[in-house]
Amino acid sequence: MDYTIKPATAADEPFLWEMLHYAAHVDEDEDAPAPAENPALRPYIEGWGRAGDLGYVAVSGASNDRVGAAWARPLPATYDIYRVVPEGTPELAIAVRPDALGRGIGTALLRQLLEEAPDGPIALTVRRGNPAARLYERLGFRTVGEITNRVGTVSDVMVAGLDDG
Repeated sequence: MDYTIKPATAADEPFLWEMLHYAAHVDEDEDAPAPAENPALRPYIEGWGRAGDLGYVAVSGASNDRVGAAWARPLPATYDIYRVVPEGTPELAIAVRPDALGRGIGTALLRQLLEEAPDGPIALTVRRGNPAARLYERLGFRTVGEITNRVGTVSDVMVAGLDDG
């Protein structure tokens, strides 16, 4: 698949909501509310484009459709991730449309985001057993703890950009 990667702007907010649907595994729970209706998920996207937001969108060269996104921003201090990483550490979310998986889009998006991120850590949570954890490890993330996620299962907290000293 031919695609380009561009910075995510405020105009991409509706697409980011769509991608959060996949990133948060809402598609796996038919009873779950849409991300925009879930107070626990709204801080990941709401008001996208403010200072400190960092994100990228992959756009198909053939159709000019957006096919994936990776973005990061600090979340409210009350979020469980901040029991494991310093408060204010941006949390990353990433998703690729199901029909575009397996084509390197997620890897390219994540590399772009990490390349452009300011110095300092970026964190993510990944459900235990999710094969995406291998991608995150290949790109420099390491597991630093665990939390109970919003559906009551275990998610590993992974961080890139930590000093080793």
